[in-house]
Amino acid sequence: MPKIPAKNWTALGVRREKTPGKHALGDRLYLEVKPDKRGGLSRRFYWRGTVTADRKEISIGSVSQMSLSEAREIAQQWSRIARKGGNPKQDRDKGKSTVLSFKDVAWRCYEAAIKPGLSNSKHKQQWIKTLETYAFPRIGNRPINAITQEDVIGLISPIWLEKHETASRTLQRIRRVFEWARPRADCGLGNQMNPAVIPKDALPIVPKTEQKHHAALPYKELPKLMRKLEEVDAMSAFALRFLILCASRPIEVRGAKWTEVNLGKRLWTIPGTRMKQRKEHIVPLSPPAVEILKAMQGLSEMLVFPSVRDPHKMMSDSTMNSLLVRLGVPREKTTAHGFRSTFRDWAEEKTGFSHEVKEMALAHTIKNRTEAAYRRTALLDKRKKLMAEWAEFATGYDTKRQRK
Repeated sequence: MPKIPAKNWTALGVRREKTPGKHALGDRLYLEVKPDKRGGLSRRFYWRGTVTADRKEISIGSVSQMSLSEAREIAQQWSRIARKGGNPKQDRDKGKSTVLSFKDVAWRCYEAAIKPGLSNSKHKQQWIKTLETYAFPRIGNRPINAITQEDVIGLISPIWLEKHETASRTLQRIRRVFEWARPRADCGLGNQMNPAVIPKDALPIVPKTEQKHHAALPYKELPKLMRKLEEVDAMSAFALRFLILCASRPIEVRGAKWTEVNLGKRLWTIPGTRMKQRKEHIVPLSPPAVEILKAMQGLSEMLVFPSVRDPHKMMSDSTMNSLLVRLGVPREKTTAHGFRSTFRDWAEEKTGFSHEVKEMALAHTIKNRTEAAYRRTALLDKRKKLMAEWAEFATGYDTKRQRK
């Protein structure tokens, strides 16, 4: 690679330099510019000098990770070490050896800050699994303060287009690890920028794709399906009917606990730890929903819809979808989660309830936070009426005549 004559350099000039080669910055400090694997340019600071009678070039770091003045300070320090007979590389690596590896920090972050906040065991496993699969093989054993933006781009780029959602989550989790590590002395990050904060133009543009939604049964076909479900004497059928009547997510029903249920008030209060938005959600129970709960009493002390094999465990996440297939409903037509869309379509076309009432029935967040708390309680009576009408439509149950 050609050596380029020295000139007066500024911090901005270093970051914008596009001429490939090694640029002399003065005081034995060099800037190396070369093409990277993504078709862009890589810029790194180097120190060049004599170490024990041998000419050496030692990397200082990426331009994206430090300023020109910081690089000059390190180069001057290394020159002093070399003049005294020392080895700047050994001095640099000695400092790194006391710093935790990225893998060690990631696990500590996961155990201390991530795992306690995730209620779903599957989500807990997925969080660390993405790092084990995509990050640890490339940067796991390296000192966390030695990892550069270039390193992170290098591990994310190969999957950015092919597995974009996975790549995005991996990048977010790497970024979270660095943010957790920043104030910790054994990570040695100091004021170093987060290498997982990557400019948009550093990664390929992802083609826009049509958003995929859960397949949803047309609401006009629901009463017929409900009659089929009522004829099935199985835990999965009771759970699916309850899910439909409450317009709930599968995980909310599968994890429903008796401590959350108040049959006297006909309310099901799901704690925020089990909700997608991490906020408590109150579900008004229609008479058909209450009947299902009464039929489930005595099967498990904790779970409302336990696994048939073990009353202390939840039923499998595929149980309700498998039941639909056995009843002749193909997966491409609907899923258990899709009944929320069925409910929403019915509410939009067949009722006059306000947008807020329908959104709160689905546990969606109301953007106006100043009114959200008020609406959570004030709209409960209207939501009771909405769920009663939904039950009447789905089951043919006359809630007004049957209600006590």
